[in-house]
Amino acid sequence: MRWQRASAKVNLTLRVVGRRADGYHDLESLVAFAGLCDWLAFEPGDDLNVEVLGSRASEAGPVDENLVARAARLLAAQIPGLRFGRFRLIKQLPAAAGLGGGSADAAAALRLLADGAGLSVGDPRVRAAACATGADVLVCLSPQARIMSGIGDKLGAAVRLPKVFALLVNPQVRAPTREVFAALGLAPGSQLESPARSAHRPEFDAGVFWDVLSRGSNDLVAAAIRVAPAIATVLKRLSQIPEAKATGMSGSGATCFALFGDRRSAAAARRIVAAEHPGWWVEATCLH
Repeated sequence: MRWQRASAKVNLTLRVVGRRADGYHDLESLVAFAGLCDWLAFEPGDDLNVEVLGSRASEAGPVDENLVARAARLLAAQIPGLRFGRFRLIKQLPAAAGLGGGSADAAAALRLLADGAGLSVGDPRVRAAACATGADVLVCLSPQARIMSGIGDKLGAAVRLPKVFALLVNPQVRAPTREVFAALGLAPGSQLESPARSAHRPEFDAGVFWDVLSRGSNDLVAAAIRVAPAIATVLKRLSQIPEAKATGMSGSGATCFALFGDRRSAAAARRIVAAEHPGWWVEATCLH
């Protein structure tokens, strides 16, 4: 079996640009990836089979609806004769948590299938399957920090972040993306002011990065709190950490983050918050 990491995605900023006539929302987001991940293994075979294991397996939903299987079928529609096989997913990331766990799993499946077929992840058929699978799958194909815009179908060049460490906290509640966007309440055809594009650069020095984060925001926070009020409690607690250089919410929630310039501060904050709230999911990690 060949294994792939399915790294957690963290939206460091997220602006809602508007809602299109077809109902989809246009976004712009500075996305990074964490050291935390699910794991996906693949063994070629004649039939498509997905097995879900791990501490979060029960949150993954019905196997037939898993994004791994969906991505595989969509790629097969692009590439007649594509060989399927057996996938084994070790689910460790919380679901409906704003970390793109399902999207990362699907992207890992596409990487494994593409590699077996002798294709690169930049192949138009692989990218088309990623876009058709879900909004965040394309950015997860090559998990590097970058600006993501549109409905996830427009990717900027990879950017190099300074050393940054994150405390990720989820209060063990779900914030389904569909419900959060419904709570946002934008009518189809609504256009908001386009966000500034100052973050489009090949690399950040530390000063620029923290400046971007200080001016950034997540336009979904208020809507996510209406869906999952516990998010407000988490954000308040993280804002009280003196060493944190920035705090926020990832994606549509409910995972929130505090960012640090050194590993020791992130680890110390994890110990304190985990002890205070043993029912929360609390992890420290590096971002890239």
